[in-house]
Amino acid sequence: MIYQGTSLSVQLLEGGIIELKFDAQGSVNKFDKETFIELEMALKAINESTEAKGVLITSAKSTYIVGADIKEFLNTFKKPHKELMFWVKQSTDMFNRIEDLQLPTIAVINGIALGGGCELSLACDYRLADTNVSIGLPEVKLGIMPGFGGTVRLPRIIGADNAIEWMSTGKAHNADSALAVGVLDAVVAPENLMTAAINMLKDAIAGKLDWRAKRQPKLEALALSATESLMTFSTCRGMIAAKAGKHYPAPMIMLDTLEASANLDRDGALALENKAFVKLSQTDSATAQIGLFLADQVVKGKAKKAAKQAKTINKAAVLGAGIMGGGIAYQSAYKGTPIIMKDINDSALDLGLNTAAELLTTQVERGRMDIKTMATTLNNITPSLTYKSVGGVDIVVEAVVENPKIKGMVLAEVENSVSENTILTSNTSTISINLLANSIKRPEHFCGMHFFNPVNKMPLVEVIRGSKTSDETVATVVAYAAKMGKSPIVVNDCPGFYVNRVLFPYLAALSHLVLEGGDFAEIDKVMEKEFGWPMGPAYLLDVVGIDTAEHCTGVMSDGFPTRMKKLDNDPIKLLYKNDRLGQKNAKGFYDHSKDKRGRPNKVASNITYELLAPICTKSTTFSNDDIIARLMIPMINEVVRCLEEGIIDTAAEADMGLVYGLGFPPFRGGAIRYLETIGLHEYIAMADKFAYLGELYQVTDGMREMAKLDQSYFTTSVKTA
Repeated sequence: MIYQGTSLSVQLLEGGIIELKFDAQGSVNKFDKETFIELEMALKAINESTEAKGVLITSAKSTYIVGADIKEFLNTFKKPHKELMFWVKQSTDMFNRIEDLQLPTIAVINGIALGGGCELSLACDYRLADTNVSIGLPEVKLGIMPGFGGTVRLPRIIGADNAIEWMSTGKAHNADSALAVGVLDAVVAPENLMTAAINMLKDAIAGKLDWRAKRQPKLEALALSATESLMTFSTCRGMIAAKAGKHYPAPMIMLDTLEASANLDRDGALALENKAFVKLSQTDSATAQIGLFLADQVVKGKAKKAAKQAKTINKAAVLGAGIMGGGIAYQSAYKGTPIIMKDINDSALDLGLNTAAELLTTQVERGRMDIKTMATTLNNITPSLTYKSVGGVDIVVEAVVENPKIKGMVLAEVENSVSENTILTSNTSTISINLLANSIKRPEHFCGMHFFNPVNKMPLVEVIRGSKTSDETVATVVAYAAKMGKSPIVVNDCPGFYVNRVLFPYLAALSHLVLEGGDFAEIDKVMEKEFGWPMGPAYLLDVVGIDTAEHCTGVMSDGFPTRMKKLDNDPIKLLYKNDRLGQKNAKGFYDHSKDKRGRPNKVASNITYELLAPICTKSTTFSNDDIIARLMIPMINEVVRCLEEGIIDTAAEADMGLVYGLGFPPFRGGAIRYLETIGLHEYIAMADKFAYLGELYQVTDGMREMAKLDQSYFTTSVKTA
């Protein structure tokens, strides 16, 4: 052994072959501070070896290297500019040392090689991978760009246009894709990987492969003519601007950097990459997107922990075969859990089966599924008109009409048809789980399982714990939701649970703005274009359904009679009374239709303006900042209250709930990340300006204390209940 660290080792194999093996103490290899320190010592040992003739860089794990340790990013990126520049240059210098070894080098890639793992392989002369490889540079998804030489080496290996596509989308590529574009030099079966790598390195050592010539282009300027450069960068600039928009600066800054460095050698190009990386790392967008990644890891980690405590779910049932029930049945069957779909009539079952079939057909048409898999999935859905069919299931998802009496009756009926250990859940968006639990004999085996519509697209599932729900029940439902491919968050029972509870203050703020003379279409425009929501509040109400919103408004008003008191002249109520229900009947705040391609189209309705005129004050123009503040303060305040009351456990889950359940702009990272980006003191001052509008705008005493102590919701428990 030439060198032995805790994360990697260097040993001499036969024929002067050196194996630099990554084998971190955790489950995966990643570039953290300790690994960089050890890598420097390992390279020193290789350079000092008199027997070394070539280097294989391998992994002892089931995957190669997953990238940098993202958990270190937020603290690292808070460092002063000069200190951060020094850090990133040290990192790129390390990769240069690999590239500058006076020996041929081969990256022997098994499985995942993303971010820094991919960049390490690019520093090698050759890249040999197994057929399971997943390789790419996903940094833009974190609001940053490759910072260990990726923007310099990748375009010099595969061409600028291909490199820009790889880096600007952040996609991971399979073996065929990476081989075709030239990122990989060869692909072999996993069992042949090491043998093939040794043989390839022997050929390089013997001079059969000209490794020096292979390396040289990475050290020079990009081989682009002036015309090619103009065409490549102008075309890519237009595509990135259209797709990324102004809220995601990373792809465009990455492109600008690549263009500016095209005529420079490696070291000159790396210097520009260092500067751009540091610039991006200190943007609000990067902080938000990195925070979002870490929050997602919290959710996934809790789901993995739940799986260890959960009962096994081999078969499920869904009660109610409408659009929602059909979506739930599809998702369960698609992810491998057979499911009974029970309803009271054949037409409903046909609707549910057709819903599942249409979703599967779309998968086939897009090349994501073959006909055989589609048939298998459909066979995993068994339609039924009787409760007898559900006797052997492990979990039941009740998804009938949103009516407490009907839901209670259905739950009581199905409980008599299943075993004592079967878990019952209700897919409800508003009805108290404790109330529904009164209808059944075993409330410890019952909880809420709130899916979001459309089920196949919305990643969130709220698992609602009732006062008598057992820990095992919660763990099992969380594990089942994760198995279905969803991101589950556990919340405690309260009106609206978590997502709807924090949504309705936001929608109430819209009503107040409209009553004060605000234009709902202009408000939507500001919240979409300036704040970044996928749809503004008025359009969202149309999509959700004005009738649904009217019902939920009543529930929230009953639950929080002072803070969310129902308005007598509420615009939502007015539209509901005039049968303007939104998209479902093509008339709401907007008139809805479809264009020639069948895509949804909307126009602000003159009829709606006429209906609103008598109840609204004279037309008022609000500034963009005031519109954003008026809408967002009630939502943020309610999120904080949910944390303080223990409705949701952590700030990370609170943020993920809004991003995955409502489409909160990812570049803002969620409500709490947005709050802390503004700064607690600054936010409180802003909210206090609007405190006269009522309780929704009044921050909690707990938040004021947090600001006073300069604490973060991500590291401080604020539960008071």
